[in-house]
Amino acid sequence: MEERLDRVLAHLGLGTRKEVGRLIRSGAVRVDGAVVRDRGFKLDPEAARIEVHGEPLAYARHFYVLLHKPAGVLTATRSEHEETVLDLLPNALWRDDLKPVGRLDRDTEGLLVLTNHGELLHRLTHPRWKVAKVYYAELASALPPDAAQRFAEGLLGFAPAGLEVLGPCAARAMLREGKHRQLRRMFAALGAPVVYLRRERFGPLELGGLEPGRARPLESDEVAALLEAVGLA
Repeated sequence: MEERLDRVLAHLGLGTRKEVGRLIRSGAVRVDGAVVRDRGFKLDPEAARIEVHGEPLAYARHFYVLLHKPAGVLTATRSEHEETVLDLLPNALWRDDLKPVGRLDRDTEGLLVLTNHGELLHRLTHPRWKVAKVYYAELASALPPDAAQRFAEGLLGFAPAGLEVLGPCAARAMLREGKHRQLRRMFAALGAPVVYLRRERFGPLELGGLEPGRARPLESDEVAALLEAVGLA
């Protein structure tokens, strides 16, 4: 499938369409060995050999990023007044077509996947696939003895959830279907409001030691496991 050269270069993270237009006009870009100065030049990016300043570019249609979202940052692609998860990405990972997979509310931190793979994003957020999400919670008050049972029964009419009590005021919860602020509402219904919430796992992916505000590309085996989890492998 053919695409415009400026769109391909912007997709690969070489700058905005305006910036890559200047790059192309400068004569820095070669396609299959020939200098191309026309930003609208059409090519098949998966078949053509593209070089910028003599360096070959490796083309990828889909990108996958794992971010440790800090508290206080919006799970959104743009905001006029507040910092978003896209604002946290370094230049090497930033692309204007990346979208967050699901949402973490403003006060929740932890693992967030961003991708431009539309079908994967759709499946990962669709209830049909029931992708597991694991959270660590610290609570303002002690949990009642029947907390795990009430989670398993579907507290407040939510789908059943797993709960591992780690201490009087700490727990690990697992959801397969998540609604807006669901865990906060469930813990509050048990008389133990959340004071800290972090997502540690999303499907086969783990947050690991990634620091808040930092991001990294997914490894090839992580991408493969994510695709397999929703029947796209």
